[in-house]
Amino acid sequence: MKTENRNAPSLPKLNLAAWQKLSKIFALNLVAWLTFTSIGALTSFNDDLRSGLLPDYWEIFKDWGNSAIALALLSFVIYAIFSRWPQVIANGKKIILSYGVLLLFLLPLNLFYVVKFLLSEANQSMNWVESWNASWDVIQTQILVIDDYSSLLRLSSVTAVFFAVVIVKIWQRSQARDKAWEQEHAHNLSLRLELEEQRLSALRAQLEPHFMFNALNAISALVLTDNKENALNGIHGLSELLRYALTVSEKNSVKLSEELAFLNDYIALQKLRYGSRLQITIDGVDDVIGEVNCPPLLLQPLVENALRHNLDCHQHDSDIHLSFSQQQTNILIRISNPLHDTIKTTGSNPGAGLGLRNTRARLQLAYGAYASLQTSVVNGRFQVDLLLPVSLNDYLND
Repeated sequence: MKTENRNAPSLPKLNLAAWQKLSKIFALNLVAWLTFTSIGALTSFNDDLRSGLLPDYWEIFKDWGNSAIALALLSFVIYAIFSRWPQVIANGKKIILSYGVLLLFLLPLNLFYVVKFLLSEANQSMNWVESWNASWDVIQTQILVIDDYSSLLRLSSVTAVFFAVVIVKIWQRSQARDKAWEQEHAHNLSLRLELEEQRLSALRAQLEPHFMFNALNAISALVLTDNKENALNGIHGLSELLRYALTVSEKNSVKLSEELAFLNDYIALQKLRYGSRLQITIDGVDDVIGEVNCPPLLLQPLVENALRHNLDCHQHDSDIHLSFSQQQTNILIRISNPLHDTIKTTGSNPGAGLGLRNTRARLQLAYGAYASLQTSVVNGRFQVDLLLPVSLNDYLND
């Protein structure tokens, strides 16, 4: 009973597309060699005319064509072999070995030519002995005389064809490798982009409920004061804030002027809660800065952080200062508020809140190293410095 060896190597198969490609290459190869033959025959024809001869162009073309067709077939066969078994030219040693195998393969063809010549001579003389003696010199010339001009020419042609095909295949392999690398690189970039978009969406999903929770807290505080007018104004302001938040939730960027308008509405809502205790100043905003793009809901967490670690910790008055300035190719957004004694004594870190962590992560995803968020304490005030590049369109896309 015969057993099938499943691990035995199998020859690679060429599909229809591969055969069509080889057929196209064969046709182009044949056209190229015919063109070469026509030019070569024309050159020989002109040389004969200059020598005073009366040459026949078609005879010359036929002589050139015999060699050209043989070389065309040889180049196609070599190309087909290298296409099917690319490992035979994987390195320099294998290329030299393949060249040696080619020469060993062509040697019997040369001997076949000699035998054919011998048989032709024998048929003409009808005397095998005389034919053998007459042809021995020819046989020695064909087999032993390696420096014969025609033999050297044929060897040079074969060598040129072989290494030309090798160069073409190496170039094609390099192009295919580069294309595969580019496709893989593009695929990896696409995966990274999808991952970053998912992370950004997750951050937005955290930010929006957090914002709504704090806004509703402000409304509930107004309701508890029994000030119905402020409560109604607060609910109206909250609806405007939610409308904006929903509108920009699917956007990657908005104008700073839009963010400032939203921030002013948010501050107005908070003033209903804190009253005169909350003093906010905003300066440095001009038309140029207002047209700069930024991630949506960028400024509100900064103000919220200042409120949470300032006014929510005491019953005294306080101030928040928000400034904008252009520094070469960047926009510096700075917000500061005084540190209350409660923060100083407890040692809590006002820069470790969810709002600032989220903002820092969003900046990293949107701009990489081109943007930053840093916190510090300067002269008893907690300070947040947010740096954005001016040409934000290079990093953000709607």
